[in-house]
Amino acid sequence: MKITKRDVAFFHLLLAPGVLLLLLFAYLPMFGIVIAFQNFNPSKGFIHSEWVGLEHIRFLFELPDTMVTIRNTVEISLMKIVAGLVVPVVFALFLNEARLMWFKRTVQSLVYLPHFLSWVILGGILVDVLSINGGAFNQALGAVGIPPIFFFGDETWFRVMIIVSDVWKEFGFSTIVYLAALTGINPALYEAAAIDGATRWQRTLYITIPGILPVIVLMSTLSLGNVLNAGFDQIFNLYNPMVISSTDIIDTYIYRMGLIQAQYGLSTAIGLIKSVIGFVLIVLSYRLASRYANYRIF
Repeated sequence: MKITKRDVAFFHLLLAPGVLLLLLFAYLPMFGIVIAFQNFNPSKGFIHSEWVGLEHIRFLFELPDTMVTIRNTVEISLMKIVAGLVVPVVFALFLNEARLMWFKRTVQSLVYLPHFLSWVILGGILVDVLSINGGAFNQALGAVGIPPIFFFGDETWFRVMIIVSDVWKEFGFSTIVYLAALTGINPALYEAAAIDGATRWQRTLYITIPGILPVIVLMSTLSLGNVLNAGFDQIFNLYNPMVISSTDIIDTYIYRMGLIQAQYGLSTAIGLIKSVIGFVLIVLSYRLASRYANYRIF
């Protein structure tokens, strides 16, 4: 089939709405970066606001809360990344060993469901279940003589809750990736191993895991770009002043500085630094994925 110039023009016309939305919502707002270098006053706008250069960035690193916030962000995001890689792989391996197809489909649907729920809903569920006053979990602990746990007031337990709830919400979605990778393994390898007397554990260890290892490496390297994304929606809906010192992350810090305290220049400077570091990490992760997992977009 020969493609004419008219067909090419039609295809470009189909792309026009998407390109327009991309320009309006992704590129045009980037002009707001200039706020990071101004004492921005909404009544004066970009043009007439006072220019201060790198003053906000210098002041940012003089604040004692800044390094604490960065450390919290990196720690929480790294724990989420590690747990979010290990749990789906292990679950996919166990689910792959199930022989009843209806059981596999039912379990996969159930663990996949929380991915579609917002953190507003899940936050309410966690408060009802883990509350120290009347929470179902603490009531169960009390029934067996164990003291209640103050999940929303103890910094250590709050972090544990943050990591576990994030894994609970997202591991079903990630499991699909590894189950898809498992379908690409040649069944003849398992048959040959069974004939040679390999146990199910040995087949998993020497066939299944090496078979999905490139996907594991790919997901690990691509997750590096999220080191500074510790989950604003989750933490914003769950944290409180009692645990803010150990769970305040960059995104919640920007929210308070920009929208509550109206320090637009300082909050934009924080967001700009985060975006630059995130961009560098994404480029690095793509390079690593290309080198070690043979993953390329273009």
